[in-house]
Amino acid sequence: MGDSPKNPKATARFDTRLTGEQKRLFEQAAHLEGYKSLSEFVIHVVQEAAQEIVTRHNTHLATEKDKEIFFDALLHPPQPAKALTDAVKRYQKKVQGNG
Repeated sequence: MGDSPKNPKATARFDTRLTGEQKRLFEQAAHLEGYKSLSEFVIHVVQEAAQEIVTRHNTHLATEKDKEIFFDALLHPPQPAKALTDAVKRYQKKVQGNG
């Protein structure tokens, strides 16, 4: 995970404290997955988790907004355009004239 257009040079810092047990577990997982460092592992895993959370949240918001728009259209339909009402009147006259 070097410097590339996809992974620009990191300039921000994030410090945290963890237990010895957490550190050993994270280091073991990082080693098992072939990461060069604990930091590289933590950044990768946390970034993936964060992206999944944001995507899930945005999908939920979109779904809720879509549902709101759909039911609003059902409960409060717009008035038909004049061309449509004129077409209905012509159709009704034509049908009634043939009956």
